[in-house]
Amino acid sequence: MGKLLHLVMGGRVKDPQGLDFVNLEEMDIVGVYPNYKAAEKAWRGAAQRTVDDAEMRYVVVHLHRLLDPDEHEPVPDSED
Repeated sequence: MGKLLHLVMGGRVKDPQGLDFVNLEEMDIVGVYPNYKAAEKAWRGAAQRTVDDAEMRYVVVHLHRLLDPDEHEPVPDSED
């Protein structure tokens, strides 16, 4: 099996409880990682830098599920 790619990105959101990003041109693309563990580490670092700003939100996107949805059924993150 190939690498299970994950994207870490973030930006300012309209509502801290949602994922409606205000300005896509100002998104912070942290990077693409070969597994969830590496992506989670990068996500934690990025989120910690903006912990005092409730309107900033970082997420981990499971690119491998988007690129080949038939091959990758949803699994718990700890198994990625």
